[in-house]
Amino acid sequence: MSESQGHDEDSGHHHDHDEDEAVHAHEHDFGPVGVAVVTVSTSRTLEDDPAGDAIAAAVEGDDEVITRELIPDEYDEVQGTVDTLASRDDVDCVVTTGGTGVTPDDVTIEAVRPLFAKELPGFGELFRARSRETIGTRVVATRATGGVADGVPVFCLPGSEDAARLGADIITEEAGHLVGLAGREANDGTDADGVDETVEDSTE
Repeated sequence: MSESQGHDEDSGHHHDHDEDEAVHAHEHDFGPVGVAVVTVSTSRTLEDDPAGDAIAAAVEGDDEVITRELIPDEYDEVQGTVDTLASRDDVDCVVTTGGTGVTPDDVTIEAVRPLFAKELPGFGELFRARSRETIGTRVVATRATGGVADGVPVFCLPGSEDAARLGADIITEEAGHLVGLAGREANDGTDADGVDETVEDSTE
């Protein structure tokens, strides 16, 4: 066997391994994703909702906007709406915009967080990291967050158009994977990161 033949065979082996890893990483992906968009505001209307429009535009590619709602900045209204949407069979992901700041009437995070069975801290961390490039240290006032409620990923974005667009770009990139993982009803031996958790009985 020549050196070049050995190299080609070895390269092919690694290529197959990489492909296997890629398939395994996305084996739980779900699509198209049905997204509910909720604008939290007392001053906007659905006809004048640039943040909601930005989210809808980002979604309407491979996925689908199932419903758009506009509700006031009220704790019970926000919590009840998100809870209802997360329980709908046609909704796979909920995205809210507005009410994530630090003013007294910003209650979206407080209303939605109790619904989370699991939080997704990485979403808020990534959102703030990317936001810092635009707004600098003012990012400390941004409380965007994400979590899983009733098996449905829920993301809470700020109310500005630019922030909504930035957040929606992150969400649409990962929504199918998250929905596929969070919505699994049976334990197939993998954890939320798709890592095999099967443990052999050492006594056998």
